[in-house]
Amino acid sequence: MVRRFLELLAREASAVEFEGPIIQARAEGADPATIEELEKAKVEALKVRALLRRRARREAELSALYDTAGDLAALRDLDAVLEAIVRRARQLLAADIAYLTLHDPEQGDTYMRVTDGSISAKFRALRLAMGAGLGGLVAQTAVPYATADYFADARFRHKEHIDEAVEEEGLVAILGVPLRLGQRVIGVLLAANRSARPFHQEEVSLLASLAAHAAIAIDNARLLQETRNALEELSHAHRTARAHGEAVERAALAHDRMTSVVLRGGGIEDVAAVATDVLGGSLAVLDDLGKPITGDVGELDAGVFDAAQASRALGRTVRRGDLLIASVDVGGEPLCTLILRGDDADERILERAALVCALLLLFRRSVAEAEGRVRGELLDDLIARPGSPGLVDRARRLGVDLGAPHVLVVVRHDGQRERAAFWASSQAAMRHGLAAGRAGEVVLLLPGENAGAVAQRVAAELSASLHVPATAGASRVSGPDVAEAYREARRCAEALVALGRAGDGASPAELGFVGLLVGDGRDVRGFVHTVLGPVIDYDARRGTALAETLAAYFGSGASPSRTAEAMHIHVNTVTQRLDRIGKLLGDGWLEPERALEIQLALRLHRLGHTSIP
Repeated sequence: MVRRFLELLAREASAVEFEGPIIQARAEGADPATIEELEKAKVEALKVRALLRRRARREAELSALYDTAGDLAALRDLDAVLEAIVRRARQLLAADIAYLTLHDPEQGDTYMRVTDGSISAKFRALRLAMGAGLGGLVAQTAVPYATADYFADARFRHKEHIDEAVEEEGLVAILGVPLRLGQRVIGVLLAANRSARPFHQEEVSLLASLAAHAAIAIDNARLLQETRNALEELSHAHRTARAHGEAVERAALAHDRMTSVVLRGGGIEDVAAVATDVLGGSLAVLDDLGKPITGDVGELDAGVFDAAQASRALGRTVRRGDLLIASVDVGGEPLCTLILRGDDADERILERAALVCALLLLFRRSVAEAEGRVRGELLDDLIARPGSPGLVDRARRLGVDLGAPHVLVVVRHDGQRERAAFWASSQAAMRHGLAAGRAGEVVLLLPGENAGAVAQRVAAELSASLHVPATAGASRVSGPDVAEAYREARRCAEALVALGRAGDGASPAELGFVGLLVGDGRDVRGFVHTVLGPVIDYDARRGTALAETLAAYFGSGASPSRTAEAMHIHVNTVTQRLDRIGKLLGDGWLEPERALEIQLALRLHRLGHTSIP
């Protein structure tokens, strides 16, 4: 019967057909245990079906974006490209209508440029003042807006002629995103339904990606028109016109090559190699933190990063000395920066390379965020519902072997929650572990055995990423039950903060006797061995009384003479034994903090092996 579910998945059956095997089993008189097993198999099969459908939809979305990029590379007719973008927006969002408006600088409003699915002539001729209607509000604020019920939404100004056109078209739910060139809004891309419908965040992101392509198409059309005007005005300078035409052809070829690299599944290194081959010189690509992804242009000063900020603000390449700098942002946050060192080069090619690299990074980030959510949900279930069925299989599908030794790390921070969660998700993906972001902390389950070393590394790297102290507590864990390890690691992190060691990382073993208080295991034997092991072993081998002498020494207020009296031995003997103890325990054993640990270990040792838990 379970095989039937696999067959249903293979032929992409509808959800209702998954009830068939259960109905058949009941008809055949199957026992309750078999029915329950089939019910569980059905639930898991439906989960797989939902996952496959989400992935298929995501693949369709990515394919549409790649097709759009291909259209831009072979741009010949702006109207055809814009119509394709609007048509794809309507198809991918399953909307009744999609349309695109452009800004009219002479009249200071926006007008309908392209529609798909419209049935109203009045709606197709509509003009929206800045701030009026949903489209006018998006054009004015440069922020996406969505409404599930247009006429009941009071966030934007309702104008009579706009509402009449919307009502004639029969629209109810509307989503709009801005078309931006740098910091300038040139229009709005919208999708709408003739019935109430909420728009999800992934739909907003998809429409924003299509809007970015539309903006590139318009910008490319502007560049081509400028080229035609220049050829007309400088027709008498044939040589100059020919050189300009060669430059345009070179830019188109470079754009084609970079797009082809992306379509073949290439990465940022491949795009950078194409740009370097076309432009010459040396090219470096930096991430959002200013760290190199590929390439090297030498030591960079603060002025270069100021120029990168100016490039993002202007939406074009900025020159600084012999460097050309093109930087791209998303929502005001830097995404990537390209720095070219060389002779005079085509700035537009560098800008196109920056846009292609930014698109690749956005795709990579989307995939990472999706995988991070899956890993975070699994880690939350491991902590909140230990022993639940299916956890080991879910982990195995993510490449995580819960049977191997792992370290559970809890990191407390006061930094940016999204950045911390993204960093933790990236670390988990690279190291075949799990990560989850929570308010004020991130939790990681990473392969390893040395909990203290893992905690220190995580604290140092996350602190550097957030530019604020991140404090990490860690605990070793074996098997799928990580709930106890989570509580111990969290107490470790809280203890570090309480001890004034924010930004540090440790496990209970590194906290000394404080670890006895925060650790669930409370390994007293291990603590005594760590602090006094060399002395105890020496006494066992030689039959000496160094531990007894050490206890008497601390008990007499650290006075050799009183120690000698208490033990009925000569003071020189005490001095010799203390010298030996110092060699065994190492320098600093009389420092206050170390001495406190030694005294605690001596007291626990005197309780005897049978009394130590």
